[in-house]
Amino acid sequence: MCAAGTPIPRCTIRAMAATTGTRNATIRFQQGTMTRPLMRPATPVFIDHHVAQTVIVTAAVLTILAFAGLSLWNPQLVPYLLGAGVLLCLGAFAVPFTTALTVAWMLVAASSPEMWVADITSPALGTTMAGMVKLGGLALAGLCVLRTGLRLDLFNPGFAFAVMFVTGVGHGLLPGLTLGDSLRTLLGSAGPYAFSFARLTRGWCAAVIATTIWAAPFAVLFGAALAGAGLRDVLMVTEGSLRLAGSTHPAFLGAFAMTGMYAALLELWRGGRIVNLWLIALNGVILVASGARAPLFCAAVVIGFSFFFLRSEAFGPMRRVLPLLAGAMVVPIAVALASGRSSLRLLSVLSGEARSLSGRDIIWPFFQAAWDASPWFGWGVGAGKVVVDPDSLTAKLLGTTAAHNEYLRIGVDGGWFGLVLLIVVMALWCWHWTRVMPRIDKVIMRLVFLMFAVHSVTDNTLIASTASVLFAWISAVFARAALEREAAEAASG
Repeated sequence: MCAAGTPIPRCTIRAMAATTGTRNATIRFQQGTMTRPLMRPATPVFIDHHVAQTVIVTAAVLTILAFAGLSLWNPQLVPYLLGAGVLLCLGAFAVPFTTALTVAWMLVAASSPEMWVADITSPALGTTMAGMVKLGGLALAGLCVLRTGLRLDLFNPGFAFAVMFVTGVGHGLLPGLTLGDSLRTLLGSAGPYAFSFARLTRGWCAAVIATTIWAAPFAVLFGAALAGAGLRDVLMVTEGSLRLAGSTHPAFLGAFAMTGMYAALLELWRGGRIVNLWLIALNGVILVASGARAPLFCAAVVIGFSFFFLRSEAFGPMRRVLPLLAGAMVVPIAVALASGRSSLRLLSVLSGEARSLSGRDIIWPFFQAAWDASPWFGWGVGAGKVVVDPDSLTAKLLGTTAAHNEYLRIGVDGGWFGLVLLIVVMALWCWHWTRVMPRIDKVIMRLVFLMFAVHSVTDNTLIASTASVLFAWISAVFARAALEREAAEAASG
């Protein structure tokens, strides 16, 4: 029995918690009773010391075996394994900072170091940076699992790439593609989906969503800083048209801006904050300036459908009138500028000056021929990278050896089996996570996946750095929906 207003010492509360085995207790006062928490909810610990010891011992044994195997197979790879071991040791200290590190990693990915590092130093170093960014994402996903626990993601698209890797090795790799190159491509292809294997926190999800919205503006600002230092131009001329590139390629910048528009749209429909409307507009301006046609089409479909057909209590019809009127003025202004033969690429498209498919119609037959040579199981993950000889005249004229069509590239890597498997798994992944979402989230996310399928016809949507940002955001939205569902079930139960 305690007098009303009498403070209860913290040591008494802890003693009561220890003896009762609960975190809540009913405390009797002279005027009545009050139920209060005995202790603050502790941060959940998902890995006890027994599991940690097992993990450490297993890792040590595997490391020793790996050193022994590499020493016999190829001693030149031993330093790489040693470096990986050092990074793992450093990763143990980084576990408490996974959210901040993920934000930093996303900004690095959005800046596309494979582009600006290659321009400043050498293409080889740029390629190395691309691999490091993708491996960094895998490492961060592993740290998230260590910190918050493992979630079984049965329909994760990464499994489809693993199956294609196995079938490719069994079938035989394309001449010029080594087993190591195929394995590296597997890690890079499956890496963007790895975050969905972690029980992500609300703070992580909020930070990743906000970073996605600001990814394209960051790339522009960083590109402007590089241009100010005289290291790289922020604008690029392609096919006689001027395009905004930032620190990356205009096509990548457009894809980052498109994803930022998706993210801001979802937050606007959920919360109604007008700042997200301005962020949609900001990313839209960047997207138009980049001249990326397919991302602009996809963003226009998603946003147009949402504005006209998707209900939202937070952002109702009356609040949409002014943005719709402002948006309706953009098209005639663009047409007027295009009639004056503007040098901006997108306006050149409106005036009918764009030619063919930017070389895609030239490079696609090479991939189609490789696919036809092994139609059912392809030539192994990564085969698409060696279809076109980088020293050939075609590669030099186009400036790329990439397919710019994910269906063709996956067809070369995994054949019809791999392509159908990936499409089915991607569809099941989307359905599994969105089926329990609120209506707004469900409709927008499913439409995003549909437009992603359309976008994949003309761009490298699965292997480029843009996939890292896109699927990190998707994992955050999926995880947030799961957390909200769990909270609702706990409240109702």
